[in-house]
Amino acid sequence: MHELLTPAETARADALAVAAGVPIARLMHNAGRAVAEAIRQRFRPRRVLVLAGPGNNGGDGWVAARLLEQIGWPVAVAPLASPHPGTEAAEAMRRFRGPVVPFTPAEAARAELLVDAVFGAGLSRALDPEVAAVLAAASGPVVAVDVPSGLCGLTGRGWGPVRAAALTVTFGWLKPGHLLLPGRMLCGETVLADIGLPMSVLAAIAPRLWRNGPALWRLPAAEAAGHKYTRGHVTVLAGATMPGAARLAAAAARRVGAGLVAIEAPDPATATLLRGTEPGLLVTDAVSDDPRHRVWVLGPGLPANAATLARFTALVAAGRQVVGDASLFAAAGLPSALAGAAVLTPHAGEFFRVFGDPGADRVAAARAAAAATGAVLLLKGPDTVIAAPDGRAAINANAPPSLATAGSGDVLAGIIAGLLAQGMPAFEAACAGAWVHGAAAPTGPGVLAEDVLAGIGGAMRPR
Repeated sequence: MHELLTPAETARADALAVAAGVPIARLMHNAGRAVAEAIRQRFRPRRVLVLAGPGNNGGDGWVAARLLEQIGWPVAVAPLASPHPGTEAAEAMRRFRGPVVPFTPAEAARAELLVDAVFGAGLSRALDPEVAAVLAAASGPVVAVDVPSGLCGLTGRGWGPVRAAALTVTFGWLKPGHLLLPGRMLCGETVLADIGLPMSVLAAIAPRLWRNGPALWRLPAAEAAGHKYTRGHVTVLAGATMPGAARLAAAAARRVGAGLVAIEAPDPATATLLRGTEPGLLVTDAVSDDPRHRVWVLGPGLPANAATLARFTALVAAGRQVVGDASLFAAAGLPSALAGAAVLTPHAGEFFRVFGDPGADRVAAARAAAAATGAVLLLKGPDTVIAAPDGRAAINANAPPSLATAGSGDVLAGIIAGLLAQGMPAFEAACAGAWVHGAAAPTGPGVLAEDVLAGIGGAMRPR
């Protein structure tokens, strides 16, 4: 399921489910059973300590403890506080027949597996020091219920110190904090369990945030009657000092299926240099006003000066679709100067220069920047965020660390431009481009941006 629900939307989903006739007791039982089953599948029986908070998250922990104890695991529960009388969590506590021990670091250190069912994703403050100390004392693997306690389910940031989990079991739909860093790393392996929340609640909530992947978009397919002009024309502007950036972007646009790809060189000498590269690459040193040159890549390897910005403005005024990258973000503090782009692809430093500090909530920052420019904003990183001016957003989580190399962003810009040229809408092209970019990248040491190009064809095969 690719929808992402914020903690507030998750709480609403639970309330809507109850209003639709699904008892809280059933949801809690199913959640606890999912935790117990995930543990049973990954670990051999060992001494387990469940740290239970006073709310529903703790109730899930009490259920998991009871189910593990019933199949012979040695389980104890350390409650931070007793649940409120009359609640389903209180009933789950009452049904547990195993030992109840103090909520102390010493008990946590004795356990061979710790279940963190203290607080869920809705927590909005740092953990009390005594709670953090108990979690920090765990000597064995930690299994988190919903999220590791102290992790913000909205932003993926910790409100304070967060004990990383080896395994996190969450329910219904993932939250942004499961994918955004450092939350993704702090969650460890993340299991999404179906606990019986009806799909009707999703229609009522109408989420506007998704996990990026092929379920969100459809790559363009080659048509039997198509030809190179129907598959679109991409033009990449090159700079004299870094023409390799334009070559990478152009090669990516070609690999992703654009029918024609040209590099516009700044001078005859650079044009001559570029003509000695790929045989299928068109190179010109003349400014093109051919309306078939519909999609342009502007920024990679270009000088960060007024002339580059003026060229961007002229292309936008001429109705061209522009993918803006790199030097285009020299417009410090002037997001309006980038209005009219189809897609903007800044990394964190470039984003800061133009739009200011994104703060803890990268999704909100990307949405605000998209609204300010009217462009799809792709905020690059290991947890890339793609946002449209209308508020739609996606988090991309398939990028391997090997993409952190010079030229990788140029390849991404070219992929997006190639998809735009073939008729994909800007938001879908940016989402698909980010995913294909990550899927095409080899893993391990020694990876260059050029290596990503070779993987594009395989990444685009139907799955």
